Parts: sequence; C-alpha cells; structure tokens
Amino acid sequence: MKSLRLLVAAHRLCAGLRHLPAVEPHVARSQLLRAVHTSSSPGPPVNTPPSNTVAPFDDAFAKDQRDKASFIQVLDLFCGRDVRRRGHIELIEAALRWMPQFGVEKDLEVYNKLLDVFPKEVFVPRNFIQTLFLHYPRQQECAVRILDQMEFYGVTPNKHTYFLLVQTFGKLSHPVKKYQRMLYWFPRFKHTNPYPVPLDLQADPVALSRVCLERIAADRDARVTVYQLPCTEVCDDGTVQEHSHLVGIQSPDQISLLAEHDTKYPVIVEGPFPLWLKKTCVQYYVLRAEPGAKKKEEMDPERSLYYPLSLDLDLERDLAEDFTFDVDEVEEGQVYAMCMAGSGDERTLGKWINCLQESNPILGQLPVLFRLTSGPREVSLPVQEEDGESHKKEEARESSAEEDEEETRQNRRMEQ
Repeated sequence: MKSLRLLVAAHRLCAGLRHLPAVEPHVARSQLLRAVHTSSSPGPPVNTPPSNTVAPFDDAFAKDQRDKASFIQVLDLFCGRDVRRRGHIELIEAALRWMPQFGVEKDLEVYNKLLDVFPKEVFVPRNFIQTLFLHYPRQQECAVRILDQMEFYGVTPNKHTYFLLVQTFGKLSHPVKKYQRMLYWFPRFKHTNPYPVPLDLQADPVALSRVCLERIAADRDARVTVYQLPCTEVCDDGTVQEHSHLVGIQSPDQISLLAEHDTKYPVIVEGPFPLWLKKTCVQYYVLRAEPGAKKKEEMDPERSLYYPLSLDLDLERDLAEDFTFDVDEVEEGQVYAMCMAGSGDERTLGKWINCLQESNPILGQLPVLFRLTSGPREVSLPVQEEDGESHKKEEARESSAEEDEEETRQNRRMEQ
C-alpha cells in the first residue's frame, strides 16, 4: 500500500514536470524542490502590505482626539484583528513613542495593557537550554523597554504586571528579573529626597513661584510675599499695559544681615538663574552682596589689658603649607533676598527693590547694581543682499577662480 502511494505521488510529479516550460535543468530542479518542501501557513490568511510601504501603526495613533480612551481603543482594535497578533513589536514601539502625546506616560493601566498585547504562552521556554539562552530575544527586549519607560517616569508595577510577564515569558525570563529589581529598589529610593517635587505642578505662575522659592530657600522661617499679580492696565492714552507677576522671599536672618551691610559697598541684583522642576524650567533673581561688604566690628584694644581681643601678627607661611584651592573656603557674597518675575527687566526688578524697602530701610541708602544676563535669543537670518550686488560678487568670484586656474597651468608648464 505504501509503495502504491509513492508511485501515485511520483506520477503526479512527472505530470507536473511535463507542463513546465523549457528552462535550464538546475532551475527546474530548484523550482520542484521549492514546490515540494513549501507548505501553506496554518491559520487565517493575513493581508500583508507590500515591502515598499510602512506599517500603519503611526497612522493609527495620529488622531485629533488624544486621550486615554482613544489610546486604549487602538490597542483593542489591534488585539481583536488577528489571533496571532503579527506585528505586535512594531505596535508597542510606536505606542511607547506616542504615549507622552496622549498624556498616559504615567498610567500603570496603560502599561499593563501594552504588556497584554504580547501573545500568551508562546515565548515561554520549554527546556533548560532555552532558559539558559535568550529565548525570543526581540520580544524580551521589547518588554524590557516597556519596563524601562515605566522606571523613567516613576511608575511602580503591581501584581497584574508580574502575572502578565510570567504568562508571556516565564518566571526565569529577563523581563521578570527587571520587574523584581524595580520592586526591590523603588521602595528604597521613594522617600530619599527630603524635598520632593509635587506630582502635579500648578499652572498658575504665582503658585508655581511660591513652590519654587520655598524649595530654594534654606530657612523654614522664610516668608513668601506676592508683590504683584499678573494683570492688564489701561492707560489714559488708551494703550494697554501688561504687568507680570512678582513674587519674593526673605527670611528674618537675611533681614538682619542686610541691616549690617556696609554702606560703602553696593548691593547687586543678579540673574536669571534657571531652575528645573521635572519638565518645567523657571528663572529666579538674587539680591546679594560682594565679598567683604559686611561691617567689621571695631574692638576697643583697652578693653582687656592682659588679654587683648585682637592680635596683628605678620607670620610668614611655612613651606609645608598647602596652597591648593578649596571650594569650601571661598568667600562669597551674602544672599539677602530672592524673587521670581515674569519679565526680568530693570523696571520690574526695580519695583521689587522698592517693595523690599518697607522691611529693609537700609536699601534707600545703598546703590543697587543690576547684573542681568540676556535670555535666549532667536536665530536671526542674514540680511538678503540686493540682486545687483550679489551678481557683482558672483562675477568677481568667477574671475578670481579663472585667474587661479591659469596660474596653476603656468606652474605645471614650468615644471615640465
């Protein structure tokens, strides 16, 4: 019976060879072997795009309405399209790029939904050798990238995340090890910062300035004062003038230090200095003094005849002394106050100095210097020249190039 089946199969192959066109023998042999050893893939047919087109995953996320519901809808449509979920790695990589634009980069539910896109129980190793080597490396690296982005945004995984990873890759896979390291280190580093940044930064510039100044100030007794709120004012001539916010902070110790400032030296307003709070950059200004501007207490030399309070001794340096530079021993000017303003011009900062005179009357006797650095400027395009001048310059360049070519030719002739 078995031999009969072989004869029937050989007869069918010979009949198929009769209908083949006349080609070279090795080409016909390769086509025959390809026809014999190739079988159709099981499962429903999938419409694959041609090789010169891009997978339409980026187009699926390019929507006008970008929120959590629309993001999850794209993932649900992909999961329900095909049982085998072909192209899941490309979809996950595109989803990771689009998450900040949808505002779901810190949502644990969305990350678990991304891990649920992987086919289940397909990439689990079946023996020791598969566990020893990286089984399905591209899929495991994609899952590790998801966990890396969770770590970057400070999202702590939960038990559902562990269940999805074990169901997809097994207990001894690299994504599960990454999950275990995150659960080990996240609770230990969660409360190490004594001055944590608020989770939700306020959009109000006055409230944001209050948070930033309280974070910069080293004294807990420092008081924040709002000198000016953002508003618009209509002048007598009908013009509209906008006033930016102006918020300052000063502690009682700074007030006492400013009262002891020597009137011979001026006070300096410096800035702006950048301060980053997550992805928000703000700028603040400082009222400070130069080194050595503090009043020196004059001591009476006859206060104690036997034990004088000050000795003027001119001692030479020893050869064994260290002349290296130490940052901790550098004298800097004392900081008297800080502020944050919407516009850092001298007019707005001058209002700040005038408001500080109510609690610091000595500012009326001190000269104030403004050392303000220019902010970021836009790149200015060069001025376009007139057509006539540009044409003359091009002609001059061409004539100089021709002269150089003639000189090189003459030099070559002389060398020959």
